[in-house]
Amino acid sequence: MKNLLLCISFLILTTSCVSVKRYNEQITNLHPVEDLQKDVDKLYNQLKKNHPRLYQYTPKETLDFKFDSLKKSIKTPMDSRVFYKKLAPVVANVRQGHIAVSSASKQFNKQERKELKKKKFEFYDLDFEYLEGKLWVKANRGKDSLLVGSEVVSINDEPAKKLVETYKTRFSSDGYNTTLYNRYVSKGFAYYYYKDKGYLDSLKVTFKNKDSLFTKILKRILKKEKTHEKLADSLKNIKPPKPSKEEKKEKRRLAKKRKKDNRKYGYISKRKQYTRNFNFIGKDSSVAYMKIRSFTNGNYKKFYKESFKKMDSLKTKYFILDLRDNGGGRIAEIEKLYSYLTDREYQFILESEVTNRTPFFKYLMSNTTPNGLKVATGLLSPIILVHNLLHTKKKDGKLYYKFGESKIKKPNPLNYKGKMYVLINGNSFSASSLLSTHLKATKRAVFVGEETGGAYNGTVAGIYKLYRLPTSKLKVRMGLMQIEAPQKQTPDGYGVKPDVEILPTVKDFQSHSDPQLNWILKDIEKF
Repeated sequence: MKNLLLCISFLILTTSCVSVKRYNEQITNLHPVEDLQKDVDKLYNQLKKNHPRLYQYTPKETLDFKFDSLKKSIKTPMDSRVFYKKLAPVVANVRQGHIAVSSASKQFNKQERKELKKKKFEFYDLDFEYLEGKLWVKANRGKDSLLVGSEVVSINDEPAKKLVETYKTRFSSDGYNTTLYNRYVSKGFAYYYYKDKGYLDSLKVTFKNKDSLFTKILKRILKKEKTHEKLADSLKNIKPPKPSKEEKKEKRRLAKKRKKDNRKYGYISKRKQYTRNFNFIGKDSSVAYMKIRSFTNGNYKKFYKESFKKMDSLKTKYFILDLRDNGGGRIAEIEKLYSYLTDREYQFILESEVTNRTPFFKYLMSNTTPNGLKVATGLLSPIILVHNLLHTKKKDGKLYYKFGESKIKKPNPLNYKGKMYVLINGNSFSASSLLSTHLKATKRAVFVGEETGGAYNGTVAGIYKLYRLPTSKLKVRMGLMQIEAPQKQTPDGYGVKPDVEILPTVKDFQSHSDPQLNWILKDIEKF
């Protein structure tokens, strides 16, 4: 089933049955009021039909009122982008962080995409941080390093703070948590700006550095191409010496090793960094530090096995797990990691509540699924059907799907037994929150930072249905499974809270200080 889903996901990404020209016309046309109101009804019906915990945080009466009020507020025709700006804040009232509304953005034909690949937008090289009501440049992967640490005052003459606060209304955390908003809008600011404004070739951005205001025009520029110095005429015929067999062999070995390492650590080529990082802090091996940016890519099994084997052999006393800005990922990966962090039998997740006995058909047969894939799904339907029916059952009037991670498991023989710290913040979401729930509930670690953006009591995720609204063509992603640990806290709707709360400040940001990690290192010195 896992390999089948990977193949299906690839087909979804590479197959399209709607012409670019027709689609672009549809999203830019002004849609009739009645048709947009029907889109609202269609979306709400999809949520009621597929989402197993739709009213967990917001009562039905309140959501009914919100969607009805939205329909009544649509009094004039509007295009898809304007409709998105009205729809997204209403959907955010569900307070389920995995529900997402995508803006209708311009599509490009094959030739246009080819030309776009030759360029990069300088704006997308910037990473942002929203602190104390101001938007700051956290990093720049472009040439101008002087922008780092500057405040973004305005973009195309719109105040940056106004933009940020607007974007924060278009998504939600799980439940009543508030720490996710500033962190998430920082991480995804460029993406939300694109959803808001669409494709642009340039932006006028006003920055402030200390007391100095300055403006830069950020453009789409040609990517730097590899250049080779031309040899002088007298050297043209001189060929470089042929590498020996040993040199060729060594080159192949290094290339093979680099490929394996990239997979093991989860290389992110766009950012030239790894998803998984492991090293020791200090002069010896007494303090181990593991930074996990997400639980998504690469061969995690080898990474965890090697890391914990090394700590075991070196008798490492202290272990720091950094889950800050980790937006989640695979359940299988966090379950594997947890097996190295506990010394007792455990059930990682409960059976997942669903609304249908065949949830994978919901995922595969949405109206966003290409026709070719629907045919393939039809041909494979006996296998999918049997698989789903064997994994779902009815209990107390509700349907549940059983993942392999809901079985009772034993700890890994290499499980770490020393003192442990976990770093968390508002961007610790989904799978990283689920892992944190286990570690917090069993009092396995000292948590430092701020409350996680993902809920302690679980979230609706697992697999998703991507539904396209008929008129506006906006896409809405909704989780189909309630994923939760056996442990619960009251009141519901909040994240995993730190034992030691240390919130980021502008002063820390500007001085490149990490007060949360520093607190842990000072605490270790006491032992």
